[in-house]
Amino acid sequence: MLWYTFSMKLYYDKRAKDPIYYAQQGFRNGKKTTTKNVAIIGKHSELLKITDDPMAYAKQQIDKLNKEFKNNKVTMEVTVDFDQKVKASNDLVSSSNLRNIGYFFLQHVYNDLHIDSFFKKMTEGSKITFDPNLVNRFLTYARILKPDSKQGTYSQLNRYYEEPDFDYQHILRSMDIMQKHYDEYIEHLFHHSNRIITRDTSVCYFDCTNYYFEVEEDDEDYIDEVTGEVIKGLRKYGPSKDHKPNPLVEMGLFMDTNGIPITMNINSGSDNEQICALPLEEKLTHMLKGKKFIYCADAGLGSLNIRKFNSMGGRAFIVTQSIKKLSNTLKEAVFNDYDYRLLSTNEPITIETMKTFDKTDTANMSLYSDKAYKVINADKVVDLGLQEEKVGINGKTRKMKSKATLQQKVIITFSRKMMEYQRQIRNKQIARAHKLLKNMDPSSFKKGPNDVTRFIKRISSTKQGVKVTDSYVINQSVIDEEEKYDGYYAIATNLDDDIKTILEISANRYKIEDCFRVLKTNFEARPVWHYNRNRIIAHFMICYTALLVYRLLEAKLDQYGTHFTIENIIETLKNMNVNNVQDMYYQSTYNGSQVLTALNGVFNLGLDKKYYQPKELNKKIKKISS
Repeated sequence: MLWYTFSMKLYYDKRAKDPIYYAQQGFRNGKKTTTKNVAIIGKHSELLKITDDPMAYAKQQIDKLNKEFKNNKVTMEVTVDFDQKVKASNDLVSSSNLRNIGYFFLQHVYNDLHIDSFFKKMTEGSKITFDPNLVNRFLTYARILKPDSKQGTYSQLNRYYEEPDFDYQHILRSMDIMQKHYDEYIEHLFHHSNRIITRDTSVCYFDCTNYYFEVEEDDEDYIDEVTGEVIKGLRKYGPSKDHKPNPLVEMGLFMDTNGIPITMNINSGSDNEQICALPLEEKLTHMLKGKKFIYCADAGLGSLNIRKFNSMGGRAFIVTQSIKKLSNTLKEAVFNDYDYRLLSTNEPITIETMKTFDKTDTANMSLYSDKAYKVINADKVVDLGLQEEKVGINGKTRKMKSKATLQQKVIITFSRKMMEYQRQIRNKQIARAHKLLKNMDPSSFKKGPNDVTRFIKRISSTKQGVKVTDSYVINQSVIDEEEKYDGYYAIATNLDDDIKTILEISANRYKIEDCFRVLKTNFEARPVWHYNRNRIIAHFMICYTALLVYRLLEAKLDQYGTHFTIENIIETLKNMNVNNVQDMYYQSTYNGSQVLTALNGVFNLGLDKKYYQPKELNKKIKKISS
């Protein structure tokens, strides 16, 4: 609902013998129009003391006030009745009269993506009577500013200045439209985002994450009635880093060099993340129209097939390589303290020197932050522990060692700082294992691959005629084996570029982890309450849109020369509320800040005022949306 104000006019009681002249102004809230006396010009008899024609004088004052009004300066008289009650309502709980205008900045980015044109194209010729772009717009803002269920978001639409008007069913129908045109929507966002920020896709980072659902049963597979194809259920039990016993869905995400998302896919929670990468990357190569890029991912997403695919078409790969999976020959080359060089100077150095130098000596400060590296040729796939899938006569696939060759090399690095960090973490785990030993319950002992029980060894002993007894001790051999790898890190690549450049590219993988953190923590993309497959996918499309809009806004701020945390930016946008003062003007309830100054500097919206005329805010919305 938008407010409009009209020019002031003269008002007085024509029946009075000694009338009082007022400046009266009209205000329209949607279809409702009200008038208020906003200023007293004077009583007729009093004005005769300063002028011979009070009526002409009053009209001159009205003209003066209208000129000031056009220049955003006006004097108004506001009457406050401290006994006046709030407006009665049958609502169960009281609602706030504050309206958020911080989303105007998000609207600026959203509009530049021309998502409205996408929906117009997708719904052309249909008989829908609602605006799916309006729905998607405010679902996107809500995901950033006040994440909630779709029902919760719908119930709080009046918190936004525009007070959008649509029904809850329109949310569900808009989500169906989005899911139906999934690929077109994601591709539209990418191409139009290039008009906001020049996208750097020279390196495309990929990773997967899981989202859990608060349900006890997973989805059953079903048969497509048209094609006869067996469609795998979306919400399935699978491995989860959170160890939650809930069905999952899996999201695969590609990100550009600047941490801005490029594309994504949603897969069944039981799918192996390795097989999710290539289908999405094939779509990515189509989106990029064959443009060359470097595929960068962690070890779990660097299978033989992925490396093969990124050895063609001008593409390349940089993937994390597990040192523990290397062949004995390559492991020997890793731990052979020969041919290592300092990353900063390329001068020869030994790992023994890196492990033993005095880090308290100020002369060694740069060395403590430096790394040693070695390059090992590794064209034989079997030496990297990679496997290939073979399809048997019965149609089943099995993994086996591959005799294939693939041009690549392994870059081994060693960091003293990383070694000490890993040992600090392990020492704490060993201390916990010692505490566990004091009250060990033999019946509950279960060794895990990553928890502290891996350091505990069970010893069974027996004497003739006596039953077997179990005892538990710290397994020093496991500790010694793990310590061998402390400080070492490896990546595999088919690039011949400068080693430092390759390592810097790999180091930026943290940005995609940050994308997932933003989605899960700041945007509360989980848990997901939808059960319909199409709506689940549409939910993540909305979350993806919110991530893209936010990252583009963040990139614009960075270009402006300022950088703030996501918490700083969102808190500022959330706090940018205005209060409607007697239908005459809006008053800001927020303070100035560095974030606000930077946002206004980038988008030039002038949202740093204490007071706003309704027509001024309406013009801003119209300007942003044009």
